[in-house]
Amino acid sequence: MSSEASNAALVIDVNGVGKAYHMYERPSHRLWQALAGKRKSYYKDFWALRGVSFSIRRGQTVGIVGRNGSGKSTLLQMIAGTLNPTEGSIQVNGRVAALLELGSGFNPEFTGRENVYLNATILGLRREQIEQRMDSILAFADIGEFIDQPVRSYSSGMSVRLAFAVIAHVDADILIIDEALAVGDAFFSQKCMRFLRDFQKNGTLLFVSHDAAAVTNLCENAVWLENGRMRLSGTSQEVVEAYMTEQHVVGRREAGAQEIVVEKKARKVAGETPDFRRERFLEEGVCNRIALFEFDPDNVGQEFGTRGARIVDVAIRDSTGTPMGLVEGGELVSLQISVKLEQDLDNLIVGFYVKDRLGQRLFGDNSYFACKDTPVGGAAGQTVLATFQFRMPVMPSGSYMIDAAVAAGDLHDHTQQHWIHDALEFRALDETMRFGLVGIPMLNITLQNNDA
Repeated sequence: MSSEASNAALVIDVNGVGKAYHMYERPSHRLWQALAGKRKSYYKDFWALRGVSFSIRRGQTVGIVGRNGSGKSTLLQMIAGTLNPTEGSIQVNGRVAALLELGSGFNPEFTGRENVYLNATILGLRREQIEQRMDSILAFADIGEFIDQPVRSYSSGMSVRLAFAVIAHVDADILIIDEALAVGDAFFSQKCMRFLRDFQKNGTLLFVSHDAAAVTNLCENAVWLENGRMRLSGTSQEVVEAYMTEQHVVGRREAGAQEIVVEKKARKVAGETPDFRRERFLEEGVCNRIALFEFDPDNVGQEFGTRGARIVDVAIRDSTGTPMGLVEGGELVSLQISVKLEQDLDNLIVGFYVKDRLGQRLFGDNSYFACKDTPVGGAAGQTVLATFQFRMPVMPSGSYMIDAAVAAGDLHDHTQQHWIHDALEFRALDETMRFGLVGIPMLNITLQNNDA
């Protein structure tokens, strides 16, 4: 792609952006500052955001993660044009529709219907366009007779419903969503997600959420903000996993727990060479073959934990305990996680997650409830083996990863000893199903005419 075409595809370009607020020790200092002008400063600068740079191209979906106070909302407001940066520049190409703070843009004394006209006009629609889309907007919001009541009487969920309904009908090129899907019922959240997935086909989406699964599910890339600075940018899986690891570390540190060690490795994805028996299996009509790769401790994703216990092996085995190189969807398998104790520990909990290529968690489990009445521990130097037996689901073709973890404690209060992202890879070789993220092995399917 030429540089001109590349630049033309940019819809959001954030370059060295910072936002400073004046912090006054006393209210009277505001007056003194007004009188003093630039001769003397009675305030201190608080930089809510500084040195942030990234670009978003047309059609991309980018998530922004970070703790409260990290500058996420400030950044979105500047991109939306409701705040001006103190330094740096932001270039936005296209019509922007933003759902920022709850109820922002609504006049609480106006009715819902009047606020639809107000918001849609601000977002660039003419009155006749609004009237043509009013029935669809009201159907999307689904707040009934409350549409003709003042917005001040609305619940938070009703306000979000109406605001989302408006931005869904204004033909925006860029949508900015700030934690809106956290409010409201599950049915409306699903309706919003369906709209966003349809919008992604042609539009650009900037999405902020504390729900890591939603960011991983919806976004291709992500940006992690911390204390007003950009900590990391990359694929949504990479950023979200690093962010969640950091939150676990910070949480344990604040609780005065033992320091957690974080280790980041550059994982090498296994090659695309198919199993050498591929042609023979195809001849025999074998379907949904899943190739399994060996555990390599030097080729895993990010690791963290206090290291009182260490995962030394992860493998999928058959009923005889033999490691498997190829498994069939629906086949009975055992996932085994071997843990070596580096110190004396009691009440071990071992668990796993299976994730798709986007990092979405498909299924997983841990040993807590199964072993609650017979807790397992041991002395330093001993090895503990956890075995999870299940039928391998029917998997759409593609690569999958298994996270493995060991902790000590109980379900609500435990210390993570060792967590390995992307500990084991497997790859489904055949496209055999079309429904959902995984298929479950069916025991039986019947179809009959009850009138016969």
